[in-house]
Amino acid sequence: MKLAELGEFGFIARIRAAAPPGPGLRLGIGDDCAVSEVTAGELLLTTTDMLLEDVHFCRDWTSPRLLGRKCVAVNVSDIAAMGGTVRHLYLGLGIPADMAVAELDELLAGVLEAAADYGADLAGGDTCASSGPLVLSLTAEGTIADGDVVGRGGACPGDAVYVSGSLGDSALALRELRAGRRPSAFLASRHHDPTARAALGQRLAREHLATAMIDVSDGLLADLGHLLRASTCGARIDGAALPLSADFAAALAVEPGLFPLALSGGEDYELLFTVPPAAIASLARVAETETIPLSRIGTVVAGAQGVIVTDRNGGVVASPPSGHDHFRRGV
Repeated sequence: MKLAELGEFGFIARIRAAAPPGPGLRLGIGDDCAVSEVTAGELLLTTTDMLLEDVHFCRDWTSPRLLGRKCVAVNVSDIAAMGGTVRHLYLGLGIPADMAVAELDELLAGVLEAAADYGADLAGGDTCASSGPLVLSLTAEGTIADGDVVGRGGACPGDAVYVSGSLGDSALALRELRAGRRPSAFLASRHHDPTARAALGQRLAREHLATAMIDVSDGLLADLGHLLRASTCGARIDGAALPLSADFAAALAVEPGLFPLALSGGEDYELLFTVPPAAIASLARVAETETIPLSRIGTVVAGAQGVIVTDRNGGVVASPPSGHDHFRRGV
């Protein structure tokens, strides 16, 4: 079936039938606004992210289902980076004329599948025809107890810098895809179907272990730079301590020039956070019970020194690449 046969409101009705309201959502898809409950003592977190065809994804490389899953995960990752719990999602779609209803059903299935993984509801959104590429814009609402929010601006000199999981996997997968090669199943999954570290973010906030936190979406150095500017501090990062997956390490052994991908490659969606010395022992106990590794990669230092990175041989990287910026080329 073609979208023109179904029509805009037929398509919305199709979405509404697939996404009934869940707990906390008084009124979902079908009215001018969604109506949700906000509990006393909780704060509302709201974030939005856009995925643009041929900028963030290529339809030749990924399935509609995985694209739907990814657009949820990248937003949940922002909620996780502040320690919150995602509640409701709002999906905006700019749909090109060549998309079949079956593809849209598959994309919606991915959105709903990922939403269920994180305990969220699809509560509303918008649809329109796109004269160009496919556009997905998803807004996520989350909640967090008053007093538990972890922002970017709380790091202090002496805090340890930690990151979850591994770095550079998504960027390496993208490099392989652009070269016309097929990445390993692990690397492909890290790029097309990332996992937001929601439970970890909630625990770091709830136990007041992190002084500052951000998710790694634009690359380690770029996102650490955001955190340090907000905290008016600098940091020293040990390149030898960066956590690398077995797949990335194997590729690096063959091609040492890949190491900058671990510093500046985007879309890993790991949590990057700072921990005061007094909380490091408590964090070690958290690491023992979490399924994702936590690695200390450096230390926050006084002054606006930016990021000083030592390479894997102990030498200082004079001008490390800074990461992704949509509006600046060559950085």
